[in-house]
Amino acid sequence: MPELPEVETVRRGLEQAMVGRRLEEVVLRRENLRFPFPQNFRAHTVGRRVDSIRRRAKYLLIDLDDGKVILSHLGMSGRYTLFDANKVEEFENTGCNDTHSRFGSATGFDGRHDHVEFRFDDGSVAVYTDPRRFGVMDLIDVGEESIHPLIESLGPEPFGAWNSNDLARKLQRKTSSVKVALLDQRVVVGVGNIYACEALHRSGIHPSRESRSLVRKDGRPKKKLDVLVDMVVDVLNKAVEVGGSSLNDFADVNGTLGYFGHHFQVYDREDEPCLKAGCGGTIERITQSGRSTFLCPRCQR
Repeated sequence: MPELPEVETVRRGLEQAMVGRRLEEVVLRRENLRFPFPQNFRAHTVGRRVDSIRRRAKYLLIDLDDGKVILSHLGMSGRYTLFDANKVEEFENTGCNDTHSRFGSATGFDGRHDHVEFRFDDGSVAVYTDPRRFGVMDLIDVGEESIHPLIESLGPEPFGAWNSNDLARKLQRKTSSVKVALLDQRVVVGVGNIYACEALHRSGIHPSRESRSLVRKDGRPKKKLDVLVDMVVDVLNKAVEVGGSSLNDFADVNGTLGYFGHHFQVYDREDEPCLKAGCGGTIERITQSGRSTFLCPRCQR
């Protein structure tokens, strides 16, 4: 599943291409993704201008000029691909119908999974492709984001005012492992499996360590928890800078792969040497809550 850096990469790409553009047509090639599309989705979006595009956790929030917001989640396999007017013309004579788009050679799967097209007044098109259909597309009123059932229970953003005191309050009574806690979207949003592994390694914290062991009896964070918060933010920032991590074919809106995989220190490096200077350990893989965790048992305690 795309994690926060991948979703932020998509948001930035959509922002550059869509903000200020007016929707001339919205094509829906099926009735649902994970959930049915809202009633009158086309009627409430066609003719509207995109004013801004925000992100909340792994959700994209596309603000329209009438106060409506398109809420979009990429699910497991969703992706947006942008085509400028010139590129759209190249596909003009390519066949398309109610179930197949003309962009299949560029989006994959012969266009069979190009479920939504947003067509803009400058001739550009944004295509939403989702083979597994675990994605979400909803339409809400601006200001209702915080009470939407998919968003209302989410924790703080790591790029906001979040700090080690906030994390300590969430962990002080948790007996679960710190890795599992970081994946809990009620604790902090958007970290995900890859970035949790990387942040814990950089912090020198064993992923199986009990969460509450990182909090003092008076509720204040221990020094390692201070370091962990810094490393979570640092890892996510670095991943955003290089377009995220291209696992399971993730690519940005222009089809460019993310390059954070070149910066992995532990993730997917089982049996390889630890890259920390002077460590000499070997990366191991364990399973936590059904997810692979990568760590160095020598330098992570």
